Amino acid sequence: MSTGTVAAVDLGATSGRVILGHVGADTLETTHVARFANEPVATSDGLHWNLLGLYAAATAGLREAFRAEPGIRSVGVDSWAVDYALLRGGRVLGEPFHYRDARTSAGVARTHERMTHAELFARNGLQFLPFTTLYQLAAEPAELLELADHLLLIPDLIGFWLTGVARTELTNASTTGMLRAGGREWDDEIVSALGLNRDVLTPLIAPGDPLGALRAEIAESLGAPAGTPVVAVGSHDTASAVAAVPMRAGAAAYISCGTWGLVGVEVEHPVLTPEAQAANVTNEGGVDGRTRLLHNVMGLWILSETLRGWERESSPAPDLSSLLSEAAAVPATSVPVFDVNDARFLPPGDMVGRIDLWCAEHDLARPRGRAAYVRAIVESLAQAFADAVRLTARVGRVDVRTIHIVGGGALNELLCQRTADRAGLPVVAGPVEATALGNVLVQGRAAGLVTGSLESLRDLVARTQRLRRHEPASR
Repeated sequence: MSTGTVAAVDLGATSGRVILGHVGADTLETTHVARFANEPVATSDGLHWNLLGLYAAATAGLREAFRAEPGIRSVGVDSWAVDYALLRGGRVLGEPFHYRDARTSAGVARTHERMTHAELFARNGLQFLPFTTLYQLAAEPAELLELADHLLLIPDLIGFWLTGVARTELTNASTTGMLRAGGREWDDEIVSALGLNRDVLTPLIAPGDPLGALRAEIAESLGAPAGTPVVAVGSHDTASAVAAVPMRAGAAAYISCGTWGLVGVEVEHPVLTPEAQAANVTNEGGVDGRTRLLHNVMGLWILSETLRGWERESSPAPDLSSLLSEAAAVPATSVPVFDVNDARFLPPGDMVGRIDLWCAEHDLARPRGRAAYVRAIVESLAQAFADAVRLTARVGRVDVRTIHIVGGGALNELLCQRTADRAGLPVVAGPVEATALGNVLVQGRAAGLVTGSLESLRDLVARTQRLRRHEPASR
C-alpha cells in the first residue's frame, strides 16, 4: 500500500488553514501550507462571516498546496457547524450570518410555537442551543426564504464553489435540527412544521463519498490536475476531530477544545431518553455512522476574548504563555469558579467585566490581577469539562476511564492538568491537529491509502502522533 498526499481545508471559527496530509499504512504527517484569520464583519443588519474572503484565502492556500505537491490525490473541506448560505440560481443571497448574531433569539420563540424542544429532541436528538440552524432559519424574512432555491452549510458551500455540485454532508447536517437523529434523511415533519421549503435542502452524502471533481476553471487556476476529486469528509470540524481521537471506544471521553469545548462520548446509536433531554446533551453524527453524544461548553473563546480586551487596553499585547505560567502559580483556591456556559459569555465583548458581574451576583470575590483572571478561567473551564464528562458518561452509559483532549486546548498544560484533577481521571493530550488529521484520514481511506475501520484509523493516530499524559493529583 503506497503513501500519498491529500489537501485539507480546515475552516475554524477564528482562523482557517490549508494543510497537506501525507498518509499511508504507517504514515500520518501534516504540513501547514497556509493559515489565515477568520474575522466576522459587523454591518447595519448584524454580524456576518466574510465567506468570500475565506474562500479567496482557502483557494490561495490550495494553489500553494498544488505548487508544493502536484500529486495531491483529493481535497476535503471541514468547518464549524450550523451556519449556512441561501442561494438562488447558484448565487449567494448575501453574506451568511454569524451564529453569535443576536437575531437568533427571535427564531427560538417562533420555532417553539410550532414544535416544543421536547418534540424536536425526540426527532433530532439535539440539545437546545439558540443558534441551531432551524432557529436561525425561523429568524429569516419570509420573502428571503421564498426566494431561495438552495441552502448550503458552510463547508458544502465551499465544495459547491469548487465543484459545482450541491450536496449536504451528514455530520454537519446533523447539527441543523432538520435531520432525523441517527438517520440519513432530512426530517420532513420538522421541515413542514416549521413552514420551510423542503426543496431548498440538497441530497445528503456521507464522509468518504465523492462530491465531484474540481471545475475545469478552478483546477486550472489552482494548478491542479484535471479531474482532481473533492471528497466529503466529516465536514463538521468536531466530527473530523473525534475521528482522530486515539481512544478506545466505550472506555473514553473526548474534549475537542478550541473556540468551543465539545465534551462527550461516542455511542453506536442516539440516546433520546427523557434523561438525555433533561441533561441537555446532543446527538450529532460522526464518521462511519457513529453518534457523538456530547455537551457544548463555551471553550477557549472566553480566554481569547479576554486577551483581546487586554490587547485593546495596553501595548504590547499580553503574552498568553507568560500569563499561563503566572496563572499556574496562583492558588486554585484563591480564584472563583464561574459558570462558563452562562449566556452572557456568548457574544464578543468585555469578558473581565462579565466575570466581575457574575462574581458580584453570586457573592464571590472577583479575581485580582490578570494572572488571577486567567487562573479563574482555566479553573472554570476545567470544572465545566469535568462536569460534562460525568454527564455524558452517565447518559450514554459509558464507563469512562480516560479523557482525551484534542485541538488547541491540548497545548494548554495547565488546563489539561486541572481537568484531570477535577475529573479524577487521566487526561491524554493530543493530537493538536485532530481536525485536520480526521479530514486527512477520511480522504486517505477513500483514496485507498489506508484501509479498515474507524478504530484502525485511530490506531494510526496513536502510533504516529505525539501525546502527553496527565495523571490526576492525588486527593
